Amino acid sequence: MTTEPLLRVLARMRGHLLDPDALVKAVASGRQKGQQSPWKRVELRYVDLKAGRHLQVTSYDETQAHTANHAAGPAARDAVDELLDLPFANWHVETTTESHQVRVTKKLEAVVHTSARTEEVEVDRGHDRDKHRLLPEDDAVFLALGLSDASGRMKPSRQAKYRQVEEFLRLLDSSITDALARGKLRKPTAEDPLRIVDLGCGNAYLTFAAQRYLTSVRGLPVRLTGVDVREQSREHNAALAADLGVDADFVVGTILGAQLDPGPEVVLALHACDTATDEALARAVEWDAQLVLAAPCCHHDIAAQLRRTPTPSPYAALTRHGILRERLADTLTDGIRASLMRLQGYRVDVMQFVESQHTPRNTMLRAVRTGGPVKGGGVRNEYDDLVGTWGITPRLAVLLEAADAS
Repeated sequence: MTTEPLLRVLARMRGHLLDPDALVKAVASGRQKGQQSPWKRVELRYVDLKAGRHLQVTSYDETQAHTANHAAGPAARDAVDELLDLPFANWHVETTTESHQVRVTKKLEAVVHTSARTEEVEVDRGHDRDKHRLLPEDDAVFLALGLSDASGRMKPSRQAKYRQVEEFLRLLDSSITDALARGKLRKPTAEDPLRIVDLGCGNAYLTFAAQRYLTSVRGLPVRLTGVDVREQSREHNAALAADLGVDADFVVGTILGAQLDPGPEVVLALHACDTATDEALARAVEWDAQLVLAAPCCHHDIAAQLRRTPTPSPYAALTRHGILRERLADTLTDGIRASLMRLQGYRVDVMQFVESQHTPRNTMLRAVRTGGPVKGGGVRNEYDDLVGTWGITPRLAVLLEAADAS
């Protein structure tokens, strides 16, 4: 792909963003190197309100979403111009006839990929928030999973799960969009689809939702594999995949024992318990996966080590009480995992992917491969000091060292 002057490309995207009839949706994400932005991600779409058509802008900071509606015309132009002035690293702009992906380079130039739609899409301008979920309540996948009833309404007891699925899909969507725009993921084709594995998939709620969204909404060819130790899970998920007509394999096996050839490009590990998350991260490194999304479930291993190891001064107050020691173990475990993945050549973000009232297991580690392993320097020294101070041996470190030695 060739580069173009950034201002020229943004001016072209501005025209699409200000077209209330043609714009389907636009997403801005990431930030240019060395720059700061008040928003991690912004979504734009036009909605029809009683007062007329408005540009709806949903902006996401570290903890929550902020939605504002701007009347088509001068108000919308001002809102768009303000967003275009922010140092976003990526823009994904969808119109009724085309899809545009823009990536800003380190030299502040733009790499643009534009593809034509095979057929013009019909745009939903409804402003009801339920109408523009990434996957609506009445989607066939939710009925098959038992989350919605025969009328296509989400069951009251499954609302928290639905919210979790929705937030996971938003994170997956932005992560894949960013990785494709940056060239960290190749553009998949029908002959060579994007290879995704879900390690410890269980009943595969998020697995099936991800497959459904990426193929049906994003139009990306995907080949999905689910791995779980239980034969019951394999039988259940395989039958569900057949009913839905989903291109997916489900196999029985451990995370460390899973054999995939060729290796996956995207690794998911969603609520794998304790050191199973470490095993999933180690396998992702072994497979040279380009994108990893891991939501840890519990952190017993480091917590047990903290109970056995004398607390270094002056941190006794942090381990004297059980509840504080457990929370410290959570933080140490995920901080160490992030450091180890950085040492393996990944850019790592640790984030909250769904509000704590919907699930207490709401931390997500997102790792994107950017280069080869780091042999020394500040990251290595920081990690060595941390584990040395607390006298702990992280399971992920043991697994990575064993892989290097083999």
